[in-house]
Amino acid sequence: MATIGLLMSTFIVGYLSWLVFNALGLHISFLACLVFGSLISPTDPIAVMGTLKTLNAPKDLEAKIAGESLFNDGVAVVVFTALVTLLAAKTGHGGGHGGHGEVGAREIAMLFVKETGGGALVGLGFGWLAYRMMRSIDDYKVEVLISLALVMGTYSLCWVLHLSGPIAVVLAGILIGNRGKALAMSDEVADYLETFWELLDEILNALLFMLIGVEVLVIAFTKTSVLAGLIVIAIVLGARFVSVWIPIGVIGLKADFPRGVVRILTWAGLRGGISVALALSLPASPERDLILTSTYLVVLFSIVVQ
Repeated sequence: MATIGLLMSTFIVGYLSWLVFNALGLHISFLACLVFGSLISPTDPIAVMGTLKTLNAPKDLEAKIAGESLFNDGVAVVVFTALVTLLAAKTGHGGGHGGHGEVGAREIAMLFVKETGGGALVGLGFGWLAYRMMRSIDDYKVEVLISLALVMGTYSLCWVLHLSGPIAVVLAGILIGNRGKALAMSDEVADYLETFWELLDEILNALLFMLIGVEVLVIAFTKTSVLAGLIVIAIVLGARFVSVWIPIGVIGLKADFPRGVVRILTWAGLRGGISVALALSLPASPERDLILTSTYLVVLFSIVVQ
């Protein structure tokens, strides 16, 4: 779902939104619509996870929703970067995402492999180093600081090397949160570590939702763009259903899923911070305002209604 499903959603949203935008007289290229599809497809579990915990939902359902979101953030950033690079090469609106010149399928594939594979290797390497450090001591203050240094250092290095920071940090976190928690931490250290990151998570989530609210001040709304955004909301939900239904159907041939899981995962596929951040990072171009407006309306519907 975080890979094949995300790519399916990118193309479905891109193609259908291209038809809708142009039918309403909002002329936009197909490639720009694919960029929109790539940034609106990753899910954000922040709001839905709180609801699941309140309802005492099954832990495996929480793991599916959170796990998909953690990994599809990283994959989506790579797909988005590749598409923006291709768009820059064709239109000249490069911004900070890439230069000009010929960009073909080979270059896109190499970029994808470099960012995802390189990010995974960096995350596992630094995660293992942090694990060895934590195993050699038993001091919750130092081990919490090691975990903080792991996240900031890994992401910063990936940023400099043009690798996928989200994928690197997710894999480092999985290593520390599983093997590290079981073999390198006392119960006291594990409790402090989880409490620290839960508090940091809540603070950053509060800031994120505040900024999403403030963002309304920088978006240029028009009647046509709002109408297009409302139609796109239905497109995004439909694409989410298809991109969940097909992978679950294929995997379901060898694994059992609870009844109604497709409907739950479709409605629980909220859009949030990653979509907003990617839309705001787009370089100045004629399509940027339309993409930003549509993204904001989808995210707002996702958070308030879903």
